Amino acid sequence: MTDRPRLSIGLPVYNGEEYLAESFDALLGQTYEDFELVVSDNASTDGTEDICRRYAAKDSRIRYLRLSRNIGATPNHNHVFARSRGELFKWASHDDLYARDLLARCVEALDERPEMILAHTGQAVIDGEGRVTVPYEYTLATDSPHPPERFRSLLFEPGGDDFYGVLRADVLRRVKPLDSYHHADRTFVAEIALHGPFHQVPELLYFRRDHPTRAERANPTKRARCVNLDPRRAGPLHPTPRLLAEYVTGFVAAIRRAPLSSADRRACYRHLAAWMASRARPGVGERVEDRAPVDPDRLTVSVDALVAGREGRQT
Repeated sequence: MTDRPRLSIGLPVYNGEEYLAESFDALLGQTYEDFELVVSDNASTDGTEDICRRYAAKDSRIRYLRLSRNIGATPNHNHVFARSRGELFKWASHDDLYARDLLARCVEALDERPEMILAHTGQAVIDGEGRVTVPYEYTLATDSPHPPERFRSLLFEPGGDDFYGVLRADVLRRVKPLDSYHHADRTFVAEIALHGPFHQVPELLYFRRDHPTRAERANPTKRARCVNLDPRRAGPLHPTPRLLAEYVTGFVAAIRRAPLSSADRRACYRHLAAWMASRARPGVGERVEDRAPVDPDRLTVSVDALVAGREGRQT
């Protein structure tokens, strides 16, 4: 690894001992190697610290940071980015899996397409055992050269996981940091998309794990999810209506801050108004893992064949 790696991967974690080693193996086994892995342990109380220190002792690309108290998932996500040094940046999750060529394909895509500001790959949802349960066909028009079209698509289409793509760090520094109101990740990605188009690598290389202890499952209410994102949301000044209002005004603020022409800005506001009027439509804004699972026997992909460190494991 060079003194200043080309790519920084930020991995915020809290009590992730169940799947963390698998994610480390998948990231450290990537064919693209010029990266640092910035791990911020949010004062975990399980075996997370021991796992992190064991891997850091074996691989100098890992920078392990341990916080003295749990600051919440959102500040921890922002923390790993603030501590990163690379020209490119990617968030990673402690429970997801990544095919060996994911980083190489995304970096290659950005190098070949300087107009693109984010590269991501095909994805599927896996269960706790690593079996694919929900394959996902990405239909968002985030590759459009027109900012209003990218914005409209992110509003109206079922969301993917663009948040976990490889980004140009200089663009990420120009947008407002990730917030902690309901669905703040959606407004965050929408603002990024207003700065430039995304490229999807047409290969299934990212596997998002869904399991009972995942944050969204363990915190089923909007209030609980937001408190998990930031403990400061637990106070009486943050009732659920405020969290929902911040979600809508977050889109307004993103449009206002983005480097848009007057015509494009007006078009984005029109799309936002139409979206607000359509919120009663069933399925609007659903996430990939909320869809019905498919029969694993119908799938032709083998996660073990794609992900480093999983060869020969029983699924």
